[in-house]
Amino acid sequence: MKKDAHPDYHFIEVTLTTGKSFKTRSTYGKEGDKINLDIDPSSHPAWTGGKQKLLDTGGRVSKFKKKYEGLGF
Repeated sequence: MKKDAHPDYHFIEVTLTTGKSFKTRSTYGKEGDKINLDIDPSSHPAWTGGKQKLLDTGGRVSKFKKKYEGLGF
């Protein structure tokens, strides 16, 4: 087998949005690196089957609704 034909496969720690974490093997980064997920199977509607929630970051949705409230949307 060719030397260095495969990427380095090592353990990393993955932290879910709920705060739970687990170790898994990956080619991401280097040994001991950590990944914090923004979206994970415990909360995303694609996996839970629930309805998607609209997050109003910085009041953008509120600002949009206020700007166009008279148009009857």
